[in-house]
Amino acid sequence: MSDFSIFFPMGIEHITDLNGLDHILFIAALCLRYVIDDWKKILVLVTAFTIGHSITLALSTLSVIDVPRIWTEFFIAVTIVITAISNCFVKDFKFKSKYPVIYFFALFFGLIHGLGFSTLLKSMLGKDQSIVMQLLAFNLGLEVGQIIIVAGILIISFILVTMFRVNRKNYLLFVSGGIAALALEMALQRIP
Repeated sequence: MSDFSIFFPMGIEHITDLNGLDHILFIAALCLRYVIDDWKKILVLVTAFTIGHSITLALSTLSVIDVPRIWTEFFIAVTIVITAISNCFVKDFKFKSKYPVIYFFALFFGLIHGLGFSTLLKSMLGKDQSIVMQLLAFNLGLEVGQIIIVAGILIISFILVTMFRVNRKNYLLFVSGGIAALALEMALQRIP
């Protein structure tokens, strides 16, 4: 069995696992403000997050940086709270700026989330081996898992906003409020 066939599904499972609800909540909070027609904006947003978490995933896995897990887990919860609360300030869904502030947040918060992803990956790797293929496979798995989550959010949003005519602003506020509350509870439980 190749390293790719081991680490790729592990990456998918890590981000979609309900026991790791924080990853799902973050992606949900990040994408809630968008609908299917905004796919280009979502692509840039998810790519910014990917770049961020890929950098710290590699650096942490290679032991270039080492942040204690207790701090990483706390800051991951904080990123979810901030992202969910930022949704409450969306006014009209006409995102005028080509590069809104949320892209910067996605990149920066991706750096923090990469540290969290690295914990599992480090535990699976041996000390002597080259980890390039394992790191690539795991990261690609994370991306596929992330795409699954984004697709699910877009489908739910489409059904509620387009088919059932739920007010888009109210939907964003209600779901973001729920995510913020869950993430705040996580953050409080994880205070170092």
